[in-house]
Amino acid sequence: MTLWTTVLLASGLAFALKFLGYVVPHQLLDGVVVSRVTAMLPVALLSALVAVQTLTAAGGGLTVDARAAGLAVAVTALLLRAPFLVVVILAAATAATLRALGWG
Repeated sequence: MTLWTTVLLASGLAFALKFLGYVVPHQLLDGVVVSRVTAMLPVALLSALVAVQTLTAAGGGLTVDARAAGLAVAVTALLLRAPFLVVVILAAATAATLRALGWG
């Protein structure tokens, strides 16, 4: 399969999914279960993205380095109800300090 075939198939699939969003009846989308799933889906996807970007090494293996420590500091700051900007600065400063010290 060539690159252009892959791009065209992916584009067609994306268009079909968008089209299905308009065709699905509203009664199906107004259910309690669907509302809960659609409300929590972005949280789950973002959490998975953060976990993959934090714990994946360059070769594809699992690693724990300064990024994981920064994530731990960010989670702790969030649990302590710190403002988002403070959370980002603390996590970045933690990761940068640990990398400067040679860990990660």
